Amino acid sequence: MPRPQRLSSRLMLAQVSVLVASILTAGLVALFVGPPLFHQHLLKAGHAEHSPELAHIEEAYRDASVVSLGVALIIALLCAGAVTWYVTRRLQAPLAVLADAARELSRGHLATRVAPTGSGAELDALGAAFNLMAAQLEQTEDTRQRLLSDLAHEMRTPVTTIKLCSEGLREGFRTWDAQTDRVLTEATDRLSRLSEDIDEVSRAQEGRISLERDLVLVGDLIWSAGQSQREAFTRKGVNLVADTEGAPGVRLEVDRQRMGQVLDNLLRNALRHTPAGGTVRLFARQPSDEVEIVVADTGEGLEPGQLPHVFERFYRGDTARDRDRAGSGVGLTVSRAIVDAHGGGLTAASDGPGKGATFTIALPSAPHSPLTSSAPEPRDS
Repeated sequence: MPRPQRLSSRLMLAQVSVLVASILTAGLVALFVGPPLFHQHLLKAGHAEHSPELAHIEEAYRDASVVSLGVALIIALLCAGAVTWYVTRRLQAPLAVLADAARELSRGHLATRVAPTGSGAELDALGAAFNLMAAQLEQTEDTRQRLLSDLAHEMRTPVTTIKLCSEGLREGFRTWDAQTDRVLTEATDRLSRLSEDIDEVSRAQEGRISLERDLVLVGDLIWSAGQSQREAFTRKGVNLVADTEGAPGVRLEVDRQRMGQVLDNLLRNALRHTPAGGTVRLFARQPSDEVEIVVADTGEGLEPGQLPHVFERFYRGDTARDRDRAGSGVGLTVSRAIVDAHGGGLTAASDGPGKGATFTIALPSAPHSPLTSSAPEPRDS
């Protein structure tokens, strides 16, 4: 593979090519246009045709033209060399900085950044693009490392459970009974859910969520979500209030199954953090062109420092969540990704520990058009 030319050589070659083309053009013009015009000018000035004076003057004109063009070429080449050297120096310094930064990045130093060089808008834009790429790579690597750590943490309990049970069965100090069956089933179900959740959150964050949109009533979504979770709330002794009248007749163009998944995740999260005797409210409102679906609980609440992290994968912000291992810690992450895919937003708010938490889904309302929902009529539940 031939060695690529240096930038300075290429710039100099380009400058020389332009100069040579310019000098050749000027020479041809001076050769074929200048002498006839000069000859006619001398005749009009009174010089006789074929006179020695006329021939001498024309020869002097040609010699002067050749010398002038030669001197101009030399001066132009010197100027081109100086300009090429200056431009190359101006370009090489920031490009060398970028090359060094790229090599550092390839060695795994993902915190490498470049400062603006002031060498031009284009080079500054290139530096900004490099910094953006480096920041995204650093974030991706941080996420990968955190994911591996979280996976190891999440898998430790069910894997340990399965290992202890299998060793007990093999050594004979444990028999296969209903309790052993239940423990192993729960552990394997836990691993199965974890695998499904990891796949779900990966597809969500990579933008591979497929949506089958349909026009549905907001009240239908709330009623269905309330009905699907009511038994779990009753078992724990938490009051669930699903208000279907908050946005009467308002429709959304959403994937019914996906939005049902979001509401189920939010309700399960609220149930997990609300003690017996508490209340969880599910309702809708329309403060503007957007429709808001709200899940508000009277549970444990959140610390101010926890709010920015509640939608992160595997985030566990309190001991209650650690005690309840039914969730894998990705439900809120998947929920936000699904809402984002619908062009909406999912936010969390809390007044502090012991004051409950509120999760709000904001979605654009659908234009008035025929309703194709097959859900039951909205009702209080």
